[in-house]
Amino acid sequence: MTDRAIRLLLGLVLYGAGCALTIEAGLGVDPWTVFAEGLSRQSGIGIGWVTNLVGVGVLLLWIPLRQRPGIGTVANILLVGTSMQIALWIMPPAPNHLGVQAALLIVGILVVAVGCGLYIGARFGPGPRDGLMTGMHARFGWPIWACRGGVELSVLLIGWVLGGTVGVGTLVFAVTIGPLVHITLPLFDTAREGRAPATSSSTTR
Repeated sequence: MTDRAIRLLLGLVLYGAGCALTIEAGLGVDPWTVFAEGLSRQSGIGIGWVTNLVGVGVLLLWIPLRQRPGIGTVANILLVGTSMQIALWIMPPAPNHLGVQAALLIVGILVVAVGCGLYIGARFGPGPRDGLMTGMHARFGWPIWACRGGVELSVLLIGWVLGGTVGVGTLVFAVTIGPLVHITLPLFDTAREGRAPATSSSTTR
C-alpha cells in the first residue's frame, strides 16, 4: 500500500510538472490544459489553480453518471494543478527559440507519460476527466472514443476561444501520449507486478 501511494503521489506531481513544461514551451498544450489556460487568462487566476477547480467541476458531473471517486480521483484534483502551478513559478521563462521550445515540449510529454504510468498503475481510481469518459460510456452506452473525442474537442474549442494556446504541440501531444502511456503503464502497473512469481524480490503492494 505504501509503495502504491508513493507511486500515486509521484505520478500526479510528475503529470502536473510535465504539463507545466508543455505550457512553458508555448507551442500548444493538451485540450484540458487549453481549457484551463483559457479560463486562467479570462479570470486572472493561476492556471494550476484553475486546473484544480476544473477537476472539482468535472467531479460534480460524476453525480448524474453515478460514478464513485476513489482516493486517486481526489488526489488528482488536489495535486496535478498544484504541482503545475509550483513548477511554473520555479521555471525561468523559456527563451523564444524554436529548438528550446521543441525540447521543452518533448520532455514535458515524456514526463506526463511517466506520470500517467505511475498514477494509473497505482490503481487508486481514475482521474476526474477519465472517470467522466468511462461514466458516460457506462451510463449512455456511447463508445469510449466518442465520449473522449466529444468532450476533449469541446473543451479544446472553448479553451481556444477563451485564449488558450492551440498549436503544433496540441497535435503532437494527442498523437504521442497514447503510445507513450502504452509503454509506461506496464512498467508501473502494480496489478501486473502482483502476478510475478513468488521468488520475485518485489515487495507487497
